[in-house]
Amino acid sequence: MKKLFVLICLTSSLFGFSQEKETINFKRNELKGNALLLVLGAGEFTYEQLLNEESGVGVSLFFSYDDQYNTKFSLTPFYRFYFSKKPAAGFFVEGFGMLNSYTQETYYYEYEDFPPYKTIETITKDNTTDFALGFGLGSKWITKKGFLFEINAGVGRNLFNSNNTDNEMVGRGGITLGYRF
Repeated sequence: MKKLFVLICLTSSLFGFSQEKETINFKRNELKGNALLLVLGAGEFTYEQLLNEESGVGVSLFFSYDDQYNTKFSLTPFYRFYFSKKPAAGFFVEGFGMLNSYTQETYYYEYEDFPPYKTIETITKDNTTDFALGFGLGSKWITKKGFLFEINAGVGRNLFNSNNTDNEMVGRGGITLGYRF
């Protein structure tokens, strides 16, 4: 009886099914450039490393070469979680931290109470560095050859110099083109 029981146990393991999910091999590195910001007077380049089919981590480098932006530089590490059946594509949510450097402008006005009633305006510009935490949403489409198109937007809050209401919030977003390799 013992021999029959051992024989049944050994043969039943041959017909068992595994509960593990089958992994798909896919390319895991992406380089991207923000086409929207490039047209508007700034540049943003991103590298993303895909951890698995549902998530990835990356870093973005932003710089402006036009005076219309208060933010002059930012370095933004992020984590993304994807909600599509395709590997690391489709709708995603992201959490990010942003080290940013911006120009803070302060205006002072003085009024004279006697004629000719002059107004004296003084502007001071200070460079300030801060760190922000935030979240974003977006979507990514990828071709079979590895070219990708992405739309994303996010918002965060500066943590250390939040007494200045002009630069309390930071934004992140764009229309991005890139390649997965």
